[in-house]
Amino acid sequence: MTDTTRGRTAVDVAALAERSIHLITSLQTSEGAYPASPTFSAYVGYSWLRDGSFIADAASAMGEIASADRFYDWCADVIGRRADTIRAIVDEARAGHPAPAARMLPARFTFSGGDGADEWWDFQLDGYGTWLWALVEHLVRHGLDGARYREAVALSVEYLLASWRRPCYDWWEEHAKHVHVSTLACIAAGLSAVAGAKLVDAEQAEHIRSEVSALKALIAAEGIADGHLIKWLGSTAVDGSLAAAIAPLGIVEPGSELARRTVAVLESHLTVDGGVHRYLGDTFFGGGQWPLLSCFLGLAHLADGDRQRADELFEWAASTATTDLDLPEQTSGHLIAPGMRQEWVDRWGPVATPLLWSHAMFLRLGIALGRIPATDTEGPIR
Repeated sequence: MTDTTRGRTAVDVAALAERSIHLITSLQTSEGAYPASPTFSAYVGYSWLRDGSFIADAASAMGEIASADRFYDWCADVIGRRADTIRAIVDEARAGHPAPAARMLPARFTFSGGDGADEWWDFQLDGYGTWLWALVEHLVRHGLDGARYREAVALSVEYLLASWRRPCYDWWEEHAKHVHVSTLACIAAGLSAVAGAKLVDAEQAEHIRSEVSALKALIAAEGIADGHLIKWLGSTAVDGSLAAAIAPLGIVEPGSELARRTVAVLESHLTVDGGVHRYLGDTFFGGGQWPLLSCFLGLAHLADGDRQRADELFEWAASTATTDLDLPEQTSGHLIAPGMRQEWVDRWGPVATPLLWSHAMFLRLGIALGRIPATDTEGPIR
């Protein structure tokens, strides 16, 4: 049927939710990795710590405990294999000679846990914070013991403590010369979660809390302009990923003036109807609107008590599904740079569809709204 108030096709939420969790669980590899997209040429064969952690969080919230477990086991294996590299990076940083970006850990891995042979924009820190945050959410949500993750957690913590002040690529694998506020939020969320979950000893937990305080102080000093979060330190621009700092990561207090001002600017600068752009000036596939960012913004609105707007954003995200109920990475209906779209299509083919991260965030917002029932869980969904 047609949603006449918006001119879009309304989607059966239950059917899309069923399709979403089916894609996530059925496409998970035997090693435990979640493919970013099964068919998109530039993503085939790879799993990202960032995307995968948000996907695993959705699987966990849906009660797919074994699936989430297998992903976190995969993360632990990937990180454990690189223990010597991590220790060398940490030692060099402590000695005042940080490793060059080319030697830092990659953002994505092959399903078997390798670095991959393709050239990529790899030095990103956000995924290493996000996997820690998502792991702790999973353990707490289901009352699980995380003892087997302690070594990988410790390695990740040391890597982040030694590196969090460094410029690196952002969520979108762009702008490597800046320190990005969304990246800092992911790191702070992961470190804070670990410090409170007894996955490190008391002395290390205190050290982590001290570093997180310094990180948050840096955001307060250089990551805010006109009362709202900004794309990177010293900028005035905003980015759709900033909503995640409010929810689900919780680094900015929902309902605070900073949260409300940030949401208001994201709405006014990046949102048309219910679709959210990454940032002004985006040219990737023409700079379309991303369903997953609509869901992040919806979570931020919901955390502040605005259920109506969260529901509108959820409906918009659902409306982007294809007839096969696949959610895309981005849409082509409202492009910032329409003249750039074909260049990317020629390079990599059509927009990634399905994108598992889009399906994950649809599930996550739907659960938070109570429109998608979580299964096999007890108590409130974190």
